[in-house]
Amino acid sequence: MSARAEARPARRRSVHRPRDARLAHEYELRRAGFRRIAGLDEVGRGSLAGPVVAAAVILPARPRIKGLRDSKVIARSRREALYEQIVVRADAIGVGCVEVEIIDRINILQATKLAMREALAHLPEPPDHLLIDALTLLVSTYPQRAIIDGVAISASIAAASIVSKVTRDRICDEMDDRFPGYGFARHKGYGTRGHYAALVREGPCEWHRRSFAPIRMLLAGTQLPLDLEFAEFPLVDEDAFEPNDN
Repeated sequence: MSARAEARPARRRSVHRPRDARLAHEYELRRAGFRRIAGLDEVGRGSLAGPVVAAAVILPARPRIKGLRDSKVIARSRREALYEQIVVRADAIGVGCVEVEIIDRINILQATKLAMREALAHLPEPPDHLLIDALTLLVSTYPQRAIIDGVAISASIAAASIVSKVTRDRICDEMDDRFPGYGFARHKGYGTRGHYAALVREGPCEWHRRSFAPIRMLLAGTQLPLDLEFAEFPLVDEDAFEPNDN
């Protein structure tokens, strides 16, 4: 290798940093005459335990909240700080929570839509347009737009994802005290190796969703597959619940 090649500086590795969600969809709708534009998102749909929680957030035209992103890519301390800013600066917030018993009775998709309808019902005034992350909500009263990867694109949906996740995480912290041994405060009810190990050791508790395959198998006395792979419930890495600050 030549001295010239040896002296060439190493190329810096690019680091991907998530971009903040924007207000492009909101601005477009405002130009069309809409004013109360509600972003909707949910959390807990793929969890093996606990409620599904949805939030509806109506932001002002200039919310002045820096760092609105998908709640899953934000570290908890930053997420909590953003939650407090949203509570102060949003025009309106509504939260819906559908518990395990109802999830098991009507299925998780219908429970998710019910949580979203509850979130809308808890707004102090009804919205005049909805922005939803990838899911069409059959509420004929409101015009709506389903946006693929909406939490990364729409600031209103990103704000709703933060409110719903912080709300549900706090519920999981409370359930960790009520049902010690499962680690709910750590994995939030999702199917991690630690959670499955606790399920095998302790058996399901009343907070687990009996309609979900892994819980149904355990209650029937069926051994879980060694690889812990389920079509509907992929194995989750516990490290994914505490991303680094970006």
